[in-house]
Amino acid sequence: MIPSFKNIHLKFKLDGNYFDREALKEVAYSFVKEGTSHEQTMGNFLIDWLDEKPYVDVFTSGSTGKPKQIRLEKQAMVHSALATGDFFGIKPGATALQCLPSNFIAGKMMLVRAMILGWSLDLIAPTSNPLENLQKEYDFGAMVPLQVENSIENLSQIKTLIVGGAPASSALIERLQTVSSKIFATYGMTETITHIAAKPLNHLPKGKTANYQTLPKIHISTDDRNCLVINAPRITNETIVTNDVVEIISQTKFNWLGRHDNVINSGGIKLHPEQIEEKLSALIKTRFFVAAIDDAQLGKKLVLLVEDTLENINVSQLLQTIKDSKKLSKFEIPKAIFIVKNFSETNTGKVQRVKTLALACL
Repeated sequence: MIPSFKNIHLKFKLDGNYFDREALKEVAYSFVKEGTSHEQTMGNFLIDWLDEKPYVDVFTSGSTGKPKQIRLEKQAMVHSALATGDFFGIKPGATALQCLPSNFIAGKMMLVRAMILGWSLDLIAPTSNPLENLQKEYDFGAMVPLQVENSIENLSQIKTLIVGGAPASSALIERLQTVSSKIFATYGMTETITHIAAKPLNHLPKGKTANYQTLPKIHISTDDRNCLVINAPRITNETIVTNDVVEIISQTKFNWLGRHDNVINSGGIKLHPEQIEEKLSALIKTRFFVAAIDDAQLGKKLVLLVEDTLENINVSQLLQTIKDSKKLSKFEIPKAIFIVKNFSETNTGKVQRVKTLALACL
């Protein structure tokens, strides 16, 4: 029997304590009135979740445009939670860590999963190194790549970890191969109520990568741009047409190639920035991305933007290192490199490419 959004699982615990629906309302008000900033955010979401409305209003992250408010059905969020539990095999009574910002869907859904699936959830402040002062072991957790990078030495404390918000670099993935935890990259967005697919990032054959596997009841196809089309009837009544260029492997598997709106046509050659960035990630240790600027001959030319807060990067040396690596084809080698002291970010720490490029070209 599928639970209602009005149900609170009997095994659900928050910060070590059992709560039914009425007791949770008191917790929510206490969070809002007396809690820290991340507790206040979660308290406001709890108040919305526990009212009689069948929906909640949430904001998108704003990584590919201005953040917008969208309405999600609570029962659809229940179905998303159930799909996650089934896919990863996380049972009632499991322990979970919530270390993501609670003002966006990924953080909110950690609480929904715990309430619906009967997990014992610990709520901590979202920091760049969430395991730094924790000794406890967890069955499940979710992080962004920066948190994973800073928690490498302690990741074995979480048996199953999902990573979202941004792609994990090839350098980070290489470091994850020796971690005992099962670590997965996730694919999704606010409109799909977090992830609709996942792929393993570690315990892979040397030099191999995995494809995304869809969660239960998710159907995929592509449009005439080769962009992913998602049909998830239990999550949304609308077919979701994305701007993500993919390669369909089977009815349940796909390979993500990059954003259609990021594709650069340089002199008739189509370049996927995300694929170039993956190759560069082994060579550049600070944050970076590639983009395009106007060019009289090529129409658009490929450029590399590198964040350098310490202002110690030598552009000529970096370009020579890229050329000497032989990792990129001649079309993928940046025609120019811009050094930016600080990248522009969203509230969730995602790089705003357009704004950062504009700053670099001033």
